[in-house]
Order: sequence, then structure tokens, then C-alpha cells
Amino acid sequence: MTGFRIFNARKWPLSLALVGAMGLAACDENGEFTLGASDGAAAQDPLPANALNQRPQRDVDVERPDIFAITDNGLWDGRPSLGGVWVAHPEVIDPERVVIRNTESGQEIIGALFRRERENPGPLLQVSSDAAEALGLLPGAPTRLEVVVLRREQVEIEETADPAQNPVVASLNTPVTVEEAPLEPAESGADGAAAAAVVLPAAVEAATSAAEQTAAAAAEVATETVDVSSVLAAPAPLPTGSSAQIGVYSVEANADAAVETITASGIAAAVTPEELGGRTVWRVVAGPLSDTGDIARLKDMGFVDAFVIDPAE
Repeated sequence: MTGFRIFNARKWPLSLALVGAMGLAACDENGEFTLGASDGAAAQDPLPANALNQRPQRDVDVERPDIFAITDNGLWDGRPSLGGVWVAHPEVIDPERVVIRNTESGQEIIGALFRRERENPGPLLQVSSDAAEALGLLPGAPTRLEVVVLRREQVEIEETADPAQNPVVASLNTPVTVEEAPLEPAESGADGAAAAAVVLPAAVEAATSAAEQTAAAAAEVATETVDVSSVLAAPAPLPTGSSAQIGVYSVEANADAAVETITASGIAAAVTPEELGGRTVWRVVAGPLSDTGDIARLKDMGFVDAFVIDPAE
């Protein structure tokens, strides 16, 4: 016998399963480890946020080397393991929440600490695959690790902010310069009440003056009298001998009625029968016309389709 015990390979999967089950059981519903919390701390209710003389507090992780701390070689055997981030050590009594540091690279991660069998060969600290990946451990290569127990504690937040750095507070402390100006004697209004003098800032006074000028200009434009006769153009003369076609009627009586209406207004008109598409129609023409005013008169009579005929046609 050499003094070394032969490692039983059949125990290794069972150990991994037990460690994984312990790791899963140690997590609360939010995924945080609840290991190492005392019954007294869990039963104590926090003070309300608006309690008198209550200073702002927050929960932080505090290292407790007095409970457990060790710096030793850790080993990952290269195989995947259950239970997430954890390390195991033979001297652990109860599962704990710890910070695991790689002393060589400075990498660290928070995980669980479990008890491992002392008879397993290799370094005392056994590392899970997830912890090894986070800490940069190579499979089968012992690495110096530091493991320290953590406790959640409430600490008061120190208010170190300088109020002078706050622009709002600084603006409140800045003195405001107020200009004083003598007021003219108040004039009594129509109702006998004295009018109060109001001094407006320069920007407000300028804006008010511009608005008053715009309103005055608009009032002047609204009250101006526009000579419509000068705006409307005079009737344009038409070429000598111009006439206007009133329309083409399929009923001779309708054509004769149109001629009578036009003639009564002082404009000559005539009916001319024509053959169109194998049937007789009656074309009404008014004229001669002197200017475009005659065309306007024809349209006012209801002959809106009237148009000027070129004398050359």
C-alpha cells in the first residue's frame, strides 16, 4: 500500500447530482441564494421609508471572512456539472453564499459553497463548470482561488453630493437684481379709480408694441374704400362684323323664341335652317357685336353657351 486511496469512479456522478440538487434548493424564487441567512434577520421587518429620522438605506453584499474564508487551489475536471456557479470544500458545514476570486487574473463571481467529500483526490476546492468558465479556469489545471462568505446587510447611503453643484439649487441662491424706477402720478380713470403703472420687461414691451402696430395696419386696410370701377377692366372691342353663335335647336319654335329674346335686348339675331345628320336643325346667330360687353349681356339672358364667331369664317 502506498497510502493513497483509489478513487471510486462510481461515486463521482452521484456526488455531482447531490451537489447540483443542493445548489438548486439554495436558490430563492428570484434566483438569489438564500444561504447563511439567520432566522433573526429574516424575521425582522424593515423600517418604512417615511419613518422619522430614517436615512436612505440599501442592501449590499458584505464579505464575512469571520464565518468562512479560504485561499487554496481549485480544480475543474473539465466535465459539465449541475447546479450553476458553485465551489465545494471538505470543511464546509452548511451551504453558504460566497464570492469566488481567481487570485491570478482578478476575475470573480458570486456563487454557492457546498461540502465535498474529503476522500476525493486533487485540490481541496472543487469548481463547477459554470464557475470555471466565469473565472477563466482551464480543465485539469489547478488555479489559486479565494473564497469568502457573503451576507446581505443594510447600509446607510451617505449623501456626499454638494448642493452647490445642483443648478436648480444654485439658481435659487443667486441674487436677483430688481431695477427701481420712480412712478409718475397716477391718473384717475373714467370711474374715478387710479390707474396703476406697470413696468414691463424690454422683450415683452417690444413684442407688445409690434402687435399693436400690426393691429393698427390691419385696421387701416379694413377701412380703406376700394374703387371697384377702377379695378374692373372696360369691355374689349371685337373685330368689325363679329357675331356670336347662340345655339343649334332641333325645334324651330325654340329657335324663334331665342331670337325674339335677343332682339328685345337691342342685339340683332337671326335663325338659319341647316341639314345635319339627315335632319333639319335651326341655328341661331346674334350680331353684329361691338365688344365683349355684348357677349356678357347674352350670357346674362341665359345663353351661357354663346361664343364669338370669327368674321373670316
